Amino acid sequence: MENNISPITLEIMGNLILSVAEEMGVTLVKTAYSTNIKERKDASTAVFDMKGRMIAQAEHVPMHLGSMLSVVTEVLKKFPISSIKEGDMFITNDPYTGGGTHLPDITMVEPVFYNGEITAFVANIAHHSDIGGKVPGSTSSDANSIFQEGIRIPLVKICKNGSIVNETMEFILNNTRTPEERKGDLYAQISCNKAGTKRMRDVINKYGKYKFSTYTDGLINYAENLMRMGIKKLPDGEYSFEDYLDDDGVELNKPVPIKVNIIIENNRAIVDFTGTSPQVKGPLNLVLSGTLTTVFYCFKALAGQSIFSNEGIYRAIEVVAPDNSIVNCSPPAPVGVRIDAAQRIADVVFGALAKAAPDRVIAACNSSVTSAIFSGVNPETDKYFVYLETIAGGSGAHKNNDGLSGVQVHMTNTSNLPIEALEREYPIMVESYNFAPDSGGPGLYRGGLGLKRQFRMLGDNLLFTGLGERHVFSPWGIAGGKNGSSGSFWLKRANSEIKKLNSKISDIELDKEDQITIFTPGAGGYGNPLFRDVEKVFQDVKEGKVSVASARDDYGVILTDDVKEVDSEATTRVRDERCS
Repeated sequence: MENNISPITLEIMGNLILSVAEEMGVTLVKTAYSTNIKERKDASTAVFDMKGRMIAQAEHVPMHLGSMLSVVTEVLKKFPISSIKEGDMFITNDPYTGGGTHLPDITMVEPVFYNGEITAFVANIAHHSDIGGKVPGSTSSDANSIFQEGIRIPLVKICKNGSIVNETMEFILNNTRTPEERKGDLYAQISCNKAGTKRMRDVINKYGKYKFSTYTDGLINYAENLMRMGIKKLPDGEYSFEDYLDDDGVELNKPVPIKVNIIIENNRAIVDFTGTSPQVKGPLNLVLSGTLTTVFYCFKALAGQSIFSNEGIYRAIEVVAPDNSIVNCSPPAPVGVRIDAAQRIADVVFGALAKAAPDRVIAACNSSVTSAIFSGVNPETDKYFVYLETIAGGSGAHKNNDGLSGVQVHMTNTSNLPIEALEREYPIMVESYNFAPDSGGPGLYRGGLGLKRQFRMLGDNLLFTGLGERHVFSPWGIAGGKNGSSGSFWLKRANSEIKKLNSKISDIELDKEDQITIFTPGAGGYGNPLFRDVEKVFQDVKEGKVSVASARDDYGVILTDDVKEVDSEATTRVRDERCS
């Protein structure tokens, strides 16, 4: 800690700035128009210092950290300080110019003026359910160029001198299938930043410009020091791991490898992705900022959960990501489904670090942002709609407990859309929504369960896009735990047989009474399942989480014919035989 900085004041100021970001997030969610933001909370907020360094991010969606990581520095590159006036606000979504990691994520940045000078910046990002492109929802399973994924908004002003730039707004609204919804969400983003600038002026007024600048430098240095201390607790060494994406959506049934080699040396880490797949034809590519964000998340989870989320953490970690690879792609590579590449990066980093700290790493999670996008004309309103849902899955078991069921993991943190809200706004009915039995990997501690969600169409001429992962490569267990289940998409048309779909499909035409059923992946187990407490297995059977057959085959637990109790004698015999 620097001599001129009080640790008490540093902690207070750090939490105060974080509270500004959190209040911005509440403002954005409360004023948003679309279900994607107001219900699912697919948005994030952050505060930056005058140099463009991130000093606080609210705990919303980890992936969005990468989307905003360099956006303020890009503003400062393009617009000289002297040209930026109070009331100006900037907008962008282009992954290749620092504006995000895929096009549906629109970022807005506003400078905070104090006594006529820029002293900070606030920013927010929100996922818009449609921003143009070849398919409704803008995220196509088989896009082979970013030009097919929607409008690319260069870094321009959305507000000037406190007033909305109508030309910018009109340009964006003319390139979306849902202009009314987009307008409402864009206004919410503007309001979010306005709330942030007001609160940040209060903070700077309380401490003064010099003290604020001194302590924000201190916050960044403090985060770096804490991260280095966390890394130092990991044993020095070299740790590798490799996992696969099912395919890229264009070249089907062709696995995509992601490989990492991590060197822990004293208080620093080198994370090297050499050997990972070159960038692919389909939309799973990830820009470098997204890869940096994912690595940051992994190390924060293992080495410093209480560290303030700011730019200082990056100083302790060196990331090697080969050019033109799936983890550092170049234009015009498509990036619409980049989140699943990020999820697999998290899996390989955790898989490698499990060899360094097995007591601190969980088994593989569902690690797929399973997306269902429905679109068409709502017969009740005669208006076009785009409904986006990301459906949760299982979280990995660990040394102390079972994994969580039906949760979002790693790089995403969105809520589900309540069935009541869905059915009120869209011509779709949810027929069933429940845990998928036997989807959690067996173990001493069981992996979390995936979900089954079944949709029935209430209108004709609707379209469905499904974006899934881990349909082929199921989530791995650790320390003797078994794999969790894989995911799947199913289509049943009225009066016809059910049909299994690929893990990435676009523009499936649906009519009234057609059904789409989605199973999300479970998660891996931890430890030998034959050592799991018999009563826990029996309780899982009673709750429908584990079948009688799995209890017998995976756990060696034999139930009586009426399934009302455990056959203790048979269970002991079976377990002894298998353990020997």
